[in-house]
Amino acid sequence: MRSDTMIDDAALSADFPLPSREDWLALVEGVLKGADFEKRLVSRTYDGLAVQPLYGKSDAAPRPGRAAHGPWRVAQRVEDPRIESAAGQALEDLEGGADALVLVLPQASSARGFGLRIETLDDLDAALRGVMLDLVHLRLDAGGAGRQAAALLVALAERRGHALADLSIDLALDPIGAAAAAGRMSAPWEIVAERSAQTLHDLAARGFTGRTFLADARPWHEAGASEAQELACVLATGLAYLRALEAGGHSLDVARDALSFLLVADADELLGIAKFRALRALWARVEEASGLTPKPIRLHAETAWRMTTRRDPWVNLLRATVATFSAGVGGADSLVVTPFTAALGLPDAFARRVARNTQLVLLHESNLWRVADPAAGSGALEGLTDALCEKAWALFQEIEREGGMVEALRAGALQERIRATRAARDAAIAKRKDAITGVSEFPFLDEKPVAVAMDADAAPPPAAPSEADASAPPVAAFSDLVAEAASGARLARLLAAPAGIEPVTLGALPRRRDAEPYERLRDRSDALFAAHGKRPAIFLANIGPLSAFNARATFAKNAFEAGGIAALGNDGFPDHAAMAEAFRASGATIACLCSSDALYETDAPAAAKAMKDAGCTRLYLAGRPGAHEAAWREAGIDAFVFMGVDLLGLLEDALRRAEEAARA
Repeated sequence: MRSDTMIDDAALSADFPLPSREDWLALVEGVLKGADFEKRLVSRTYDGLAVQPLYGKSDAAPRPGRAAHGPWRVAQRVEDPRIESAAGQALEDLEGGADALVLVLPQASSARGFGLRIETLDDLDAALRGVMLDLVHLRLDAGGAGRQAAALLVALAERRGHALADLSIDLALDPIGAAAAAGRMSAPWEIVAERSAQTLHDLAARGFTGRTFLADARPWHEAGASEAQELACVLATGLAYLRALEAGGHSLDVARDALSFLLVADADELLGIAKFRALRALWARVEEASGLTPKPIRLHAETAWRMTTRRDPWVNLLRATVATFSAGVGGADSLVVTPFTAALGLPDAFARRVARNTQLVLLHESNLWRVADPAAGSGALEGLTDALCEKAWALFQEIEREGGMVEALRAGALQERIRATRAARDAAIAKRKDAITGVSEFPFLDEKPVAVAMDADAAPPPAAPSEADASAPPVAAFSDLVAEAASGARLARLLAAPAGIEPVTLGALPRRRDAEPYERLRDRSDALFAAHGKRPAIFLANIGPLSAFNARATFAKNAFEAGGIAALGNDGFPDHAAMAEAFRASGATIACLCSSDALYETDAPAAAKAMKDAGCTRLYLAGRPGAHEAAWREAGIDAFVFMGVDLLGLLEDALRRAEEAARA
């Protein structure tokens, strides 16, 4: 019932009219005071897409998402090389809330030195002991051993008496992605395509109704691709599989039902949501162009390996949470959260539990899954989704003009475009335009070690092929692979290559985390500390009162410690002589002047002379020199530290000098 005292909405709206964009721009101009709006307030992605500071409401309808409304699947990787440990982890994950498992074999690029050391069907049976195959979703991640691992999994299901039609399985064969990551395809594409079509025929004859092939974005993302490049590569890969399957006798409808997709979710929340929404729209366009009525795709997600750090790994928890949110809101069907210690080694039970719980909290406490398309109507997200679709489609068409995905890889054109994007990304990381919290920003030199289940160099190597494996005739047909697996054949036997078929060499995509350049500097600092009992250090030559130097001293400390160079702080000095004396006593050989622009004007030359007379071998100044650069360099200042400088290059030089001093 309406109260007489309630405020009338129409009257309130009349008193407070809705401001227009022009009204807002007028206010912004007053704040900018003539500065360029585009440079100050509009950011751009690595695809050149403009990200505006303000968007209006969108009237777009909700976009198609998951095939069935409900929570996404919480997936966990099974990757411990030790079968007994892997089996225990799998059951612990399922009991802790996961409802999907990803079986990672050493041949997968994502194994990163680990992976289930599965050699026989008995090994796989032991690794999944206690796992009810008909109650969980399974996905393989086996790289170039995809068909052989799939044969083992099919043989296991049949051994346990399951009808394949009753199981939820993604075999996730991705010969193109595996070849791009490894730089090698086991045979010419024409043969691989024919094998793929035959594999699908054999699976259908056995009653398999799951997804057989995967268009996986991880190789492209880890190589440094932009969002649109990642989408274009996934589209082109999916289309290559459609064509191969159609040429092998399958209808397009059957072929598209055999595909699933995987996108990477990183810490860019808005672009992440837009990317997941964009893929569904883009693949629907491919289906329409193929004469098909679009159907919901199966879209897996994995939080980005590229964004993880070895230093201050606890920050990875925050990155993964943002990425999980983006993938969930964007409509992923299943999600793997990379444990926060993954860059350090094999994650232990604690790291795996936190990875699960990150999803469970967002699912069941934040209820992210309850709205089919939460981004619908958001001007920012609709605008970014449309812009990504347009750019990705143009890049996809470029791959098609080059002859399709495999031909683009053979020619190296695609790798070159991604390499250019990686170079731009590297430059932004070096200048801290793309800041990495805990690494290039706010580093902590005294961080304590974080536990892992196994260091990467402790993982047992895969078993070498035996003489019997090498001498046995190769197996090509998928049905024969299943029969061999059921009879106890080793994986190495199944992987034997037919005689006369030569592998094809491609330009391998690099795989690198963004933080690695800074982490290498920190490793060198750790080595000096281990050898000499102290880290390389820089003396902060603070000029004037605390109010004058504090901001830049903090900035300089942050910058130099990103490279493992400890900043020796102080409360300032009454004169330059006292500052020089404190520098001598510190044991440092390099220093950085820190103060305000006003005090630099009057004190920088004299302070520089005092520091050089005290034995400073390399003197920095925190701030931009502007018109004073020539004079200050002549006074003895060697380099300048400011936002936008090539910090990696500067730190490399400083650390090299510290290493030389330590060896002297």
